[in-house]
Amino acid sequence: MTATARETVLGRIRDALALSGPVPDAAGPAVPRAYRTGRTLPDHERLELLVDRLVDYRATVRTCTAARTCEEIAEALRERGARRVGVPAGLDEAWLAGYDGEVRRDFADLPAPRLAELDGVVTASAVTCAETGTIFLDGSPDQGRRALSLVPDLHVCVVDLSSVVVGVPEAVARLVPERPTTLISGPSATSDIELERVEGVHGPRTLVVVIRTDA
Repeated sequence: MTATARETVLGRIRDALALSGPVPDAAGPAVPRAYRTGRTLPDHERLELLVDRLVDYRATVRTCTAARTCEEIAEALRERGARRVGVPAGLDEAWLAGYDGEVRRDFADLPAPRLAELDGVVTASAVTCAETGTIFLDGSPDQGRRALSLVPDLHVCVVDLSSVVVGVPEAVARLVPERPTTLISGPSATSDIELERVEGVHGPRTLVVVIRTDA
């Protein structure tokens, strides 16, 4: 009886496996993971490094004490004419105390296209890597779902200096792997075929980072 194409292919695979000897352990060889971990820097050096990276990415940086959080957020929103602002359900209400525009609390059933009606969004953050200028959001109640921070054109993100670490390994060590993680390195930007920079394609066109130095 003539073998089918499937039987022919499977037969060849079996022959090849037999010639190659025993199948290696599925776990494979041990992978060396000699990452640089546990690095630390004084507060002022972490702050200086982070600000340098954020500015290089064309983000706007505002530093303040925890007591001035609401003033800095309100000023950042006023400067950009944001009159309708979205916030995660768990964001500290006191942070918007100085803002005189409309504040809309996000909820899971709100369709993502409706978020485009917002002028901006204000969120907290989980951890930040100074070395790469990357802010991590993990979907906690004060950070909200991923769409909330990606659809509006302006993102005002509050970062506590106490949550700023030196490198990526130190940042990842603080995250919960099961949580949805969004990494932000400056405003959304890409380049077209002529290498012309275009901002706001895959996320906010403007990123304002409010760093609280004593939180």
